[in-house]
Amino acid sequence: MAEETRSAQESERWLVIKGRRWRRTDPALPEELVAALKSHLGRGRSGVGAGKKTDDAERVAASRRRVGLAKTGLGERGPYWWELPEARRIAAAEDALAELDAMDDTDESASQ
Repeated sequence: MAEETRSAQESERWLVIKGRRWRRTDPALPEELVAALKSHLGRGRSGVGAGKKTDDAERVAASRRRVGLAKTGLGERGPYWWELPEARRIAAAEDALAELDAMDDTDESASQ
């Protein structure tokens, strides 16, 4: 029975794709928060690709920072989400989103 419980916990925490283990998104995060963070994640990944194509090292670095913040907010990087209290995890994700949104504000004012 203990082995079944451990296996269930492992499948809630990790995802295996092509033999590689990836940490899952924190299931306690509200859907709208996850959606916003995943939007930033996609934009960051797209920015990395675009920056590499144009040899824009600054864009690649900023985009990688966006990816890192989004993945940390989702619980996919940083401390293991299952080892932290739920309220702290949600607050950390909200902080990451606020930082990402602030990056957008800085980007918009720099381009004007």
